[in-house]
Amino acid sequence: MLVPRAESAERTRISDASFARARWAEIRGWMLLIGAALCIALVAGLTGSARADVTLEGRKLPMKFGWVACQPNCRGWVSAVGIVTAETPRDFDDFARGRQLKGETIVLDSSGGSVNDSITLGRRFRELGMLTTVGVTVLAHSARGERANVSPEAYCESMCVFLLLAGKSRHVPEQAHVRVHQIWMGDRADNARAASYTANDLMIIERDIGRLAKYTFDMGGTGDLLALSLNVPPWDDLYELSREQLRLTNLITTDMVAQVNSPNAAVAELTPRSVLDR
Repeated sequence: MLVPRAESAERTRISDASFARARWAEIRGWMLLIGAALCIALVAGLTGSARADVTLEGRKLPMKFGWVACQPNCRGWVSAVGIVTAETPRDFDDFARGRQLKGETIVLDSSGGSVNDSITLGRRFRELGMLTTVGVTVLAHSARGERANVSPEAYCESMCVFLLLAGKSRHVPEQAHVRVHQIWMGDRADNARAASYTANDLMIIERDIGRLAKYTFDMGGTGDLLALSLNVPPWDDLYELSREQLRLTNLITTDMVAQVNSPNAAVAELTPRSVLDR
């Protein structure tokens, strides 16, 4: 009787071990599956964050110009994304060389930039009789191929607002954000209160305010735009203009947008798109 009992116990231990191994394999499979799902979610989150950063940083990098063709549905437009630097007016001249840009539309998405260089660039826009608006160029892929669109949910901030003013005709979509603040010395704007200033610094600021005022009136803007801008110090958040203020300052001269698929359309279509704040 002892032998059968020992054999029975051995079989039980083997059976228990087999069950444990099977159970562990099942648990391990679930753990791997959950781990894979978490990795996918993490990668997706990081990818989305990276894409958002690219969109955000584009407005903070030196301005780039590009021609967006959308024939035969529309005339196309100029995409202008980034901040205005000392090189930007020259870059625009290089971009415009060999192109017939007179009367074309320029789509702005910018965090501002140099005061005097923005004034120079804005005068270039006006000399060409360009139309201005706020937006971001996006490419949509479909079975019929790639199609260019303009998303109206974009940002035009600081000196970009005065580039917008340079348009012979100006349109601001309702989803767009137009924000203003005081002009300041760029190397001290991040810590304006704690920085020190000389009499020469104050002279430069007042000189540039005078240049900006003349430019504003030359472009058909109003004193309200200067008053609203110069009332916001650099240590405060940028002030977003309301629809009423956009009209009061003459930043909007038309609410009409060219029809989609029209041969004379300046913009293909306006599609809402999420864009992060500064």
